[in-house]
Amino acid sequence: MYLAEKFDQFMPLSLGKARAECLSWVMWQMGSAPFLGGGFGHFYAYAPEPLEYPINRYTMETKRQLDVLDTHLKDSTYMCGDNEADYNIADMIIWAWYGQLVLGKLYDAAEFLQVDDYKHVKRWAQAIAERPAVKRAVDLSLKPID
Repeated sequence: MYLAEKFDQFMPLSLGKARAECLSWVMWQMGSAPFLGGGFGHFYAYAPEPLEYPINRYTMETKRQLDVLDTHLKDSTYMCGDNEADYNIADMIIWAWYGQLVLGKLYDAAEFLQVDDYKHVKRWAQAIAERPAVKRAVDLSLKPID
């Protein structure tokens, strides 16, 4: 948020509906993603042994979150609107988790979660994945800091 505000990009700066909507979705991601990563991801992909109850619990929560996104994206191109200028940090941070998930790049769980049922999220995720800056970021070769 600091960088978006500092460089006047990817976040509405003026007070009002657009800024409130952007920040609402940013906060939604911050509150929701731990259930996806720390809950579902851990018990589905990383736990030393599969445990049915937590897998079921976090699967249902992940599907509920995907449904929230799908319902919202039914009527908009981006999280905060339909115009290119409406693409903002909400799309970026939500895509990093949920977009990657529905594109089959997270936890190898797309089929298990039936992500094809969330057609609006999938459309949104594919569109963002095609953005040149996103392609560059995804293809970035990360190196450890010495």
